[in-house]
Amino acid sequence: MSLWVFLPASLPLCTISGAWIVYAMAVYNHHVCPVNNWVYNSSCEEPLVMQTGPFFCCTLDNIPLISKCGALPPESCWFSLLCSAGSFMVVLIGVLRYAQVKHRQENSLLNMLGLCTGWLCAAGLIIVGNFQVDFAKVLHYVGAGLAFPTSVLFVCTQTVLTYRLAKTRTDLHTAHLRLTLSLLAFITLILSGVFFMQEGFALQHGAAVCEWLFLIIILLFYGSFVFEFRFISAETLLVLIGKAGDPRAHLSQDDCILENKPVSREGPALD
Repeated sequence: MSLWVFLPASLPLCTISGAWIVYAMAVYNHHVCPVNNWVYNSSCEEPLVMQTGPFFCCTLDNIPLISKCGALPPESCWFSLLCSAGSFMVVLIGVLRYAQVKHRQENSLLNMLGLCTGWLCAAGLIIVGNFQVDFAKVLHYVGAGLAFPTSVLFVCTQTVLTYRLAKTRTDLHTAHLRLTLSLLAFITLILSGVFFMQEGFALQHGAAVCEWLFLIIILLFYGSFVFEFRFISAETLLVLIGKAGDPRAHLSQDDCILENKPVSREGPALD
């Protein structure tokens, strides 16, 4: 088993746990309301950060959107680190997946599309993590607008590739799993966007819940690459520099000449 299998396994494990740590820090510092809070007011006597007691007065500024949880220090520092590390892992997984698919003679436009959408998602994730919504709203929304749709395109592309390359029952089950995750990611993203544009407190909070679900689904999709990354070899990596995939690449010039020489159909000479 290749050690590369730990890469797609560690991405959802580290990122999901890290995101919930950022959320816990934001709730602890009274920067956002808990995700299970559905009661909001149009105005409060004092900001949430200044309140004490078992019950809090929350406004639309305190909705626990992922970006809002990482908007203020100290959790914003960890949020930026998490997004930067996650984007690097996304780029690396995208490159390895591209090489693996190409190594299996699937050198198609669809494979290149999967690589590009993965990289665009990583670029958007870096922008989201390093330009907090409270201080650079335009750039932050540009990054979110880049990262979220390209994430859906990436999972859809990889689902189609999985079906095209499926040769065993395990491959087919993996394709079905990815199709389910892709549909759930698309649905939660649409609901999150629709709810976010509404003015109602409940719908805004629903947007935050859908956003968290979308993040978890996408990360679980990346984790499903453990099924293929078990078989990554040195020859797979050589595909990236164009030195693999040709079965005659290891032959010398003389070997190639001999290989192209017609084979005589005459029987062996008799003494």
